[in-house]
Amino acid sequence: MPERWDAIVVGAGSVGLPTALALGREKLRVLVLDRHPSPGQGENKHAIGGVRATHSAPGKILVCRRSLAIFAAWRETYGDDIEWLEGGYLYPVYREEDARLLQGLLPLQRSFGLAIDFIGPEAVGEIVPGIRRDGLLGATFAPKDGSISPLLVAHAYFRHARRLGVSFRFQESVGGIEIEGGRVAGVKTDRARYAAPVVIDAAGPFSAELCRSVGVSLPVVPDSHEAGITEPVAPFFHCMVVDMRPAPGSKNFYFYQNRHGQVVFCLTPEPPIVGTDKRETSAFLPQVCTRLVELVPRLRFLRVRRTWRGLYPMTPDGSPIVGWNREVPGLLHATGMCGQGLMLGTGVGEILCRMITGRTDAEDEIVLAEFSPYRDFHRVEKLK
Repeated sequence: MPERWDAIVVGAGSVGLPTALALGREKLRVLVLDRHPSPGQGENKHAIGGVRATHSAPGKILVCRRSLAIFAAWRETYGDDIEWLEGGYLYPVYREEDARLLQGLLPLQRSFGLAIDFIGPEAVGEIVPGIRRDGLLGATFAPKDGSISPLLVAHAYFRHARRLGVSFRFQESVGGIEIEGGRVAGVKTDRARYAAPVVIDAAGPFSAELCRSVGVSLPVVPDSHEAGITEPVAPFFHCMVVDMRPAPGSKNFYFYQNRHGQVVFCLTPEPPIVGTDKRETSAFLPQVCTRLVELVPRLRFLRVRRTWRGLYPMTPDGSPIVGWNREVPGLLHATGMCGQGLMLGTGVGEILCRMITGRTDAEDEIVLAEFSPYRDFHRVEKLK
């Protein structure tokens, strides 16, 4: 007979780990399965660490506002140093259309309690010394956003979930979800079968493959993004700087200086690089360094330590898929985070727990309507 659990989580990453902790607090018997040898070794470790509630959609704002509150209080609550840094998010503006977009979002963002404002060029220069002033119109700045260490927070979640009795099986690949009587019965792996009435799909870029095993088609497609990190230097800025302007080969780019003084950077490739290839490319550094030096010339003296490449599980509209599957009762989707799993996963994990225990609230319903697997995917978020 297969081992029986109250819930099985597929994926020990940015979504699966906080979900496991939340369910463990409810004293449910929870099993987390992952193909990698330890927690956070999938796409979680490829994140650069930014966490923001500065979004243009209510659901994302609500989820990330909760994530920020948890991260900011993590050391006091749990005793772990996850390298939380409240540096804020800054969107410098050099084009009138970007100014109109960002200023137009302020009423919505403030209505959900975000501390955010449009500031002038002088204030921008104080926050990011040396930023290029030619043509600078100002910026939106949200000082309560910040950054964490993806690996430290993953291992913190893992340790605390285990202390609550959550079980983890690593280096075990889930081959498919099993059905009995028209509903979820458990999963089959390359080692064993496990029984549970609820299976949580937190498999990220591999969610579509997992769900095909029960005839469910999910619009989640992986694409590749590269990032890098420099040597440490004396801190001179801490906010995440997001340049919304396109450039050859990139849709935008973003960077910040972490608590160790290293500048961490990434860009959004244009056109997208669809697929699961995670090999670094020779094109990335020339692209991103050109953009970095053009925006903040003093960065030209920094030496890059390493680069890496990870996968974003993308949806057509840039928002996650979170909700119960209507055709397969017991299958709970929590995927398609579009590269924002680190900032969304913590808040989403709590919502998933309330869904399973039947305690969702009014704010959860806003989030779940926005993230529904059955929504119209043609409405694209403005700050995706």
